[in-house]
Amino acid sequence: MSQLTFNILLGDSRTTLSQIPDNSIDCCITSPPYYGLRDYGTGKWVGGDPNCPHRRLSKCSDKTITGHAQEELKGNVGDAIYKTVCPLCGAIREDNQIGLEETPQDYVRELTSVFKEVYRVLKPTGTLWLNIGDSYNGSGRGRGADGEVHFSALSAKQGTNKGSAQGVITKKVIDSCKPKDLIGIPWMLAFALRDSGWYLRQDIIWHKPNPMPEPIKDRCVKSHEYIFLLSKEPRYFFDYEAIQENAVTDEDRPHGIVREREYEYDSKRNNHPEAYLASKPKANGSGLIPDEMRNKRDVWSVTPDSFKGAHFATFPPKLIEPMVLAGCPQGGVVLDPFTGSGTTGVVALLNGRNFIGCELNEEYHAMATKRIQEAWEASPSLF
Repeated sequence: MSQLTFNILLGDSRTTLSQIPDNSIDCCITSPPYYGLRDYGTGKWVGGDPNCPHRRLSKCSDKTITGHAQEELKGNVGDAIYKTVCPLCGAIREDNQIGLEETPQDYVRELTSVFKEVYRVLKPTGTLWLNIGDSYNGSGRGRGADGEVHFSALSAKQGTNKGSAQGVITKKVIDSCKPKDLIGIPWMLAFALRDSGWYLRQDIIWHKPNPMPEPIKDRCVKSHEYIFLLSKEPRYFFDYEAIQENAVTDEDRPHGIVREREYEYDSKRNNHPEAYLASKPKANGSGLIPDEMRNKRDVWSVTPDSFKGAHFATFPPKLIEPMVLAGCPQGGVVLDPFTGSGTTGVVALLNGRNFIGCELNEEYHAMATKRIQEAWEASPSLF
């Protein structure tokens, strides 16, 4: 295997992607900033009062917000969210980050412009694996009706989703949705990308076994997110064998029913649901042979993960690995236009793929570069 490489371009992905040649990327794996859930600290305020916090201060006393909670509040979104003008002092906000747009339509439009560039740099056989979360209208997850953060959420045992769930945030009412409506951001984006030329091939459910607790009493706790598989062409690279999983055994089937092999559909004789139960037990009654495999299903149960040093939600490596293995050939190139902490890059390199990333925030750029470099040095034989 030739020497692998990685490079993280610093700057707005809508600009830095222009440095990448046409049809040069095998696979794009990314999780963009979610709509209205976090300020990544890339903006600046021009004019107005230089001493203005440009956000509504918490009503909690200083005694309540101590230690860890104080640290968590740094850089979080305040009253000026979705605004280009600070309502307190009139300062003008200049920011290239995606996620704080005035409306969901504006958010989807900005992301579509990014993925237009991704479309250009992907090879005709390339795929896009896109993880995206949803938002509610007129609410902030983990916040009261006045936008005040629930500090119990900051100290919750399940802390891997903090980056997308906390902050002092003004509740935004979107004209196109009723208050408390689920906005449907993932599907809005998926349909917009399909309309722009992408093939929308599949929605994969990322099931979180230990989701972030939510203080709600009128709906179920959210425990999943979407991953969309999109392609440039109707035929594309997809190594299904690389992500096959162990087939079920007789213990996994109701009433001990097993199949000798994966079910093969025949429309002429198997045109009813009962056909899917057709099976033939092994002579020894042990179920399927140990090395029998089946194609990977579209619900992936992966516990959210984080790494030391990141104060925001990170892509779990176990979630990314199937995307890398199925979507990019050995020695190919994986792209992440929203690199964040660099998890996609680490997983790509550890699995024999090259990596190119884009990151707007200088702190995260340095963090991701360091993290990937350390993975490189820890496993020199792989590179």
